Amino acid sequence: MSEETVPAPVEEGTQTVNRAVEHRTGMFGVRGSGDTSGYGGIQRSIEMPAASQPPFGGWYDEVHSALVEAAAASSIENALESVVVDRGEITFHIRREDLPGLARLLRDDEKLRFEVCSSVSGVHYPEDTGRELHAVYHLLSITHNRRIRLEVTAPDADPHIPSVVPTYPTADWHERETWDMFGIIFDDHPALTRILMPDDWPGHPQRKDYPLGGIPVEYKGATTPPPDQRRSYN
Repeated sequence: MSEETVPAPVEEGTQTVNRAVEHRTGMFGVRGSGDTSGYGGIQRSIEMPAASQPPFGGWYDEVHSALVEAAAASSIENALESVVVDRGEITFHIRREDLPGLARLLRDDEKLRFEVCSSVSGVHYPEDTGRELHAVYHLLSITHNRRIRLEVTAPDADPHIPSVVPTYPTADWHERETWDMFGIIFDDHPALTRILMPDDWPGHPQRKDYPLGGIPVEYKGATTPPPDQRRSYN
């Protein structure tokens, strides 16, 4: 079964001014490395795509209308912060406190039916003040053969986002990895433990403020505990 045709972008009513969140100089933003390759002269602005306004085109408008209608009926009409249509994909930016309720609507509403959460990932933008941590959710509707993206933000000072595991059990290990790598705390997750790094590892390696190398590593010996002494994940 082929995926439903992605609508062509609609120019009418669409904002074109992106929001710059960071300006990088040199390769990966590294300074003082004695680089003689020429990469040190690279200048790059990191920008967030601008919010779009309807009509978005094709089934994007159907999903947006159904989501707004369902959210209003559930008294979370302010959950949707903005919609971004960029590079042939649609992203719904959601208030973090309304994420659990909106996720249930997206799964259960007959006009939406996004039954599968195929991925949860994190992004760290240190210069996006008050919104430094981003959690991104990829949802699939098997019923309608459509894909959308949700994006939720949290500040470094309060890195909490509600877990969607009660609605999408497949998000369990994805949220654990996002916590492990970025330090986003998914409230009400059934067992938010590290999944890639050792339990006692300090810090979260994919954050932009994590040191690039020079981390002392102590190998204490690998053992496999008996089944009754292993960590429980449920």
